[in-house]
Parts: sequence; C-alpha cells; structure tokens
Amino acid sequence: MDRKALLTLSSSGGMLSIALAGKPNAGKSTFYKAATMADVDVGNYPFTTIDANRGVTHVRTECPCLDREQRCGAENCHDGKRYVPVELLDVAGLVPGAHEGRGLGNQFLDELTNADVILHVVDASGGTDAEGEPVEVGEHDPVEDLQFIEEEMDLWLASIVERNWESVERASRSPDFDLDEELTEMLTGVGATELDVARTLREVEYPADPIQWTDEHREALASQIRERSKPIVVVANKADVAPPENLQALKERNEATIPTTADGELALRRGAEAGIVDYDPGDPDFEIVGDVSDQQQAGLEQIREVMADHGGTGVQEALDRAVYDVLEHLTAYPVQDETHWTDGQGNTLPDAFLLPDGSTPRDLAYAIHSDIGDGYLHAVDARKGMRVSDEQELDEGDVIKIVSTAN
Repeated sequence: MDRKALLTLSSSGGMLSIALAGKPNAGKSTFYKAATMADVDVGNYPFTTIDANRGVTHVRTECPCLDREQRCGAENCHDGKRYVPVELLDVAGLVPGAHEGRGLGNQFLDELTNADVILHVVDASGGTDAEGEPVEVGEHDPVEDLQFIEEEMDLWLASIVERNWESVERASRSPDFDLDEELTEMLTGVGATELDVARTLREVEYPADPIQWTDEHREALASQIRERSKPIVVVANKADVAPPENLQALKERNEATIPTTADGELALRRGAEAGIVDYDPGDPDFEIVGDVSDQQQAGLEQIREVMADHGGTGVQEALDRAVYDVLEHLTAYPVQDETHWTDGQGNTLPDAFLLPDGSTPRDLAYAIHSDIGDGYLHAVDARKGMRVSDEQELDEGDVIKIVSTAN
C-alpha cells in the first residue's frame, strides 16, 4: 500500500477519533464534558447518554514557538502549550450481553466503528455494579470491568463476521475467489484499515476454504482485528474517591492505567473560564487567582491533593497517551515562510497536523490538501533552513515548508 493510502486510512477521514466506552455511570459523560466543555447531560443513573455525543477535544504537545524569542500567538497555543484538535465520541454505557443487543448494546457498539482508539472509562471507586447501578464505594471490584468491554467488542465483531459468512461461502464458488480480499472488504466495513486486515491475516492461522471455518476461527479473527484496529486505554476514573487498593489492583492488571478525576478536571476548566483559577488542561497544578468561598477553597484543595498524587487530573494525559503513544502519531507544522514560520497572511505557526509516525513531507502535503500532495515538488526543514529528502521521516514538532505546484 502506498504512503498516501496509508495516511488516508489511518486518519479516519481527517481528524483522529477517540471514543469513550465503559459501563453506565462510570463517568464517561463527565469526562466528555470536561474534555470538550460541551453541554451534555450528566447524571448518577445508568444510560444518561442514549444517543452518542460527538465533539472536539485536543491533545497537548510543546509548540515549536518555544524555540523562538516570542510565542506564536496561535489560537490553540497557550504560552507554548499547543493543543491539537481530535474528535471525541461519548458512547452510551455498555452492559454484559451488549453484543446480543442487551441495553441497546448493538447500537452503542456500532458507534465505535470509526473510532481510532478507545478510552475505557472504569469506575475505580467500585461504587457501581456491573450494570452501572450505584452501590457502596468499594463494594464492586473494578478489575472485573476491564475484561468485559474487550469481550463484548470481540463478540460483537465476531457476530458481524458470522452474519456475513454465508456471502463469503457463496463467493468462494467463483473461480477467481480470493478469501483475503473478501475478508478485507468485510472488515474495513467495521472500521479496520486494509493494513490492519493484512497484518492480522498474516498472524492468524485459518483454513483457505471458508466452509471449513468454525466459530473459533471467526472469534479469533475478530479478537485480533479488534485489538489492532480498536486499541484500548484504561482510564481509572473517580480516583479522587477510589480506595488506594482499587487503583493498585487496576494498575497490576494493566500497568498503563491512568488514574483520573473527570469531576476535578471539569471543576478546573469551569474555574478557569470564570477567572477563578489559572489552569491549562494537562497542567500538574493550578493557581487560585480569583475570590472563592471557603467551600470552593476546600474543594479545590482536594483536587490539588489528587493531582499531586497522580501528576494531574488524568483527563489530558489519557487523551495524549491515546494519540501520541498508542496510535503513535506526531505533530507537524506546515508554513509558507520558512524564515519567519508564517503562512501567507503572516500568522505564525497557525496549523498543526497529526500524522502517523514514519510520515514524510509528502504525507504532510497530502494531509494539508490532496491538490498540494498531487503537486508536491519538495520540502524545506524550517528549523535548519535546508531542503529535506522526500523520504525523510518527520519528527515531533517539525516545521516544514511544502513546495507544490498547487501552492
């Protein structure tokens, strides 16, 4: 597959998509509201969310303007903290049996089709049971919640494969039948890329004759496709009230678990909007700059304690880890003037693009616009003031001038 196709497939039509999944009442909608500041319903009862919410949030990285005498002043740059937009999808709560339609599960699982990565929001406090019903804090073991989401997604994908298997068997009667092509067409329909399918089929053993396939073959294929095309980051929400042993158990089960307080993040973002606190998403601490009541002061200090324990509220960390670590993306900044790092209107570093690791200047050109890519001539590294090879892999924070016939 050529680089243009890989870039197109990996970027889900332009903006990366992150989905929030988990059982009801785990705090997904609060996380979503904190990350997007969108107006959504948040309630202490199952299925507060029925229809999926879609909004824009941001991942955070260092802006290249930190290497210059003055900050760039770009809309999404806060004193050198650069925020790059991604889509955030809040899917309604999933319960055991979701793949069979329980709790409108099939509808909710279908919403995950186009997500690039999934944040599994877990109630680390143990204050909700497997169905999302409130119980005493610590009564439910949150470790039990980790596996069921993966299993439900695997079984959901397996059921889709099974429903379409008869058509695969019919197609196998054709003399020019190609099983890999049939499977690729089917699985790209549920959000996998051609590259995901090709890599999976190289690793999974399966009969060449589709009539010989069993449920075990289909489930193994579905599990591998899900793991590759829908990677999962565990968000241990409600860390502010979670028993320490719960957080420890979650980390032992998945060492990449991120302790999170979505409530705390939402309070800080609202406080920042109101001018009460000085805080940028992802900061490890904040400063109270406005008048607050004794009750507000106490609440903010509780948030500060949790942030001190975990290095922040966890919301921004979860988003950043999903994109930069799990999806292995980098940020590149196209400019027209390589000396001043500006666009045609004199704006400094106005645009930032998320690209898969290994992307080249030509890939950046296609990300800007297909015409720019088609007319690509060469590129200049604005930091070094030097022309770069067309095959040079970009690094995080590269500032690149694209020279194209379409400029």
